[in-house]
Amino acid sequence: MKKDKTMKPVSLIIGAGAGIGGNVGRRFAQADYHAVLCRRTNKDGLDSLVERIKKEGKSASGYLLNVVEANSIEDRIAAVEADIGPIEVVVFNLGAQVGDRSLKDTSYKVFELGWRMSTFALFRVASVVCPLMEDRGKGTILVTSATAAVRGNKGQHSHAAAMGGRRMLCQTLNAEFAPKGIHVAHILIDGAVDAPDTLGKMLGPEGFQTLRKTRGMEHDGLLLPEKIAETYFHISQQHRSAWTHELDMRAFSDVPWWNH
Repeated sequence: MKKDKTMKPVSLIIGAGAGIGGNVGRRFAQADYHAVLCRRTNKDGLDSLVERIKKEGKSASGYLLNVVEANSIEDRIAAVEADIGPIEVVVFNLGAQVGDRSLKDTSYKVFELGWRMSTFALFRVASVVCPLMEDRGKGTILVTSATAAVRGNKGQHSHAAAMGGRRMLCQTLNAEFAPKGIHVAHILIDGAVDAPDTLGKMLGPEGFQTLRKTRGMEHDGLLLPEKIAETYFHISQQHRSAWTHELDMRAFSDVPWWNH
C-alpha cells in the first residue's frame, strides 16, 4: 500500500553521513523540505539524524543505500517519487576515497570501485531523475566533489580519475539540461572538513581531536559542515538567470589547490 505523499518539496540526499550530507539534509528540512536521507551503513546514526530533524518539528525519512548494488539507486528514486513525492533537489554527496595507493597497489577492482561510487552512481542518478525533472520543467542536482577533481596527486589514481570524471559528467549534464530548467552544480570541497565520519576515520579519534584543537573549533581552520550546508541551500534557491554551475570551498587559512 502506498503511503500518503507529502505536500512538501522533497530533497534526496545520497551520502547523508554525519558531515556534509547530514547537515545539508537538515538544512533543507529546516526550510520545510521533506529530507530523504540515504547512507550506506550505520542505521543507528541514520535513525538518530531522522529523529533529530523530527524533534525540531520538521520532516525526514532515512534509508540504507548501497549505490554499487544493481538497481539500488533506480529503485530508491522510484520509491521516493511514488511514496513520498516529486524530488525537487538531489544532493549527491558520495565520496570515492580509497586511500593513498601506489599504482602497483591499486588493483583493477579498487580502481573500478572508485569509478562506480563516484561517477557511474551519479550517471545512474541523473539517468533516472533528469527525465522526471525535465517533465516538470525544473529541478536541482548538487554534486559534492573534491580537490582530486582538478588535481591528481601521487597515490590518488582511483580517486582522481573518479572525481575528474564526476566533474566532466556535471559539465555534460549542464550542457544538455540547463536549457531545460535543471540546475546542476559541481561543488569542490578544497580542504579538510570537520566531520567524524570522513576526516575522523582517516586520522583516527586521537588525531582528529588534535587537529580540531589546533585548526578547528574557534580557529575556523576546518570547513564546518553546517556552514557548508548554508552554501548548498543558497545554490539550490538561485534564480536561473544567475545560476552557479561550479564553485570551490575552503577555510580562510587553507592554501588553494592551484597554489599547492
